[in-house]
Amino acid sequence: MTSGARIKRGAAPTKAKPAGQRRPRKQLRKMSRIDRLVAALPVSEATLQKAASWAIVGVIGTAVLGGAMFLGLPAMANQEIADAAGRAGFQVSRVEVRGVERMNEMEVYDIALGQVDRSMLSLDLPAIRAQLMRINWVRDARISRKLPATLLVDIVERQPVAVWQNAGRLRLIDVTGKELEAVDAHAMPDLPLVIGPAANMQASALAALMDHAPSLKTMLAGATWVGNRRWDLRFQSGEVLALPEGPDEASKALLSFARIDGVDRLLGRGFVRFDMRDPTKLVARTPKDQPIKIDHAIKVDDAERPATPASDGKEG
Repeated sequence: MTSGARIKRGAAPTKAKPAGQRRPRKQLRKMSRIDRLVAALPVSEATLQKAASWAIVGVIGTAVLGGAMFLGLPAMANQEIADAAGRAGFQVSRVEVRGVERMNEMEVYDIALGQVDRSMLSLDLPAIRAQLMRINWVRDARISRKLPATLLVDIVERQPVAVWQNAGRLRLIDVTGKELEAVDAHAMPDLPLVIGPAANMQASALAALMDHAPSLKTMLAGATWVGNRRWDLRFQSGEVLALPEGPDEASKALLSFARIDGVDRLLGRGFVRFDMRDPTKLVARTPKDQPIKIDHAIKVDDAERPATPASDGKEG
């Protein structure tokens, strides 16, 4: 044994590491943002997969339904159902009209039975009502089905309140001024006559005015709307009463005239015209322009002023 070589006791011989060999590192799984979001949801991954599958099915179903609607398949199916209902006896064979008193009932039947398809299931009720509402007499209408084969039509008629005379024509009107139908001059209804352009649109105002004097309302024969601003009232006894402009002034003058007539009975005594365009005085006119004394006072604004008979009854 060579003296220069030493052996260290108790130490295991070390092996030389092969060149290029490294210790393997632990592989870390990198999670994407979507993975982290899915992991944070309170549902399982299997549930999410089922939901996604149903969503795909829904999208496909919507596309199929849209295509069918584009091709008109639902309409064809509905029409087939309606036709089958008609063949089974669910087809309009009777129309029951209620509420008609003055209008021509045949107009209602013509519209109700004018549908090309009379199947109870395919009747276009809003369209029928819209056509009925175009009739002058109809203020409102309600349409309903009564199975198996009856169509119910409830009509609310407009109520005539006057006859409107304008430009040589006579028309029956309601309180809103709506023209209802033509009137024969030889068969005038027992209603007041309103005369003049736009007088029909003043029918409601005239009715409100006459409500202030109920005793005169029943004696009113007609009214002329003068200058689109005031009324001349004509009574059944033939006299004309000229009222001032404005609803308040006219109602006060009419009430004063009714009060005087209630005491002295002015109507039917031979007067031709009464003028109260100046509500502070009453001007009377006779056929021969002879004044007739009216011994009475008119109360205007709490002041007692005597009535003044005169012959001036011309329009100013």
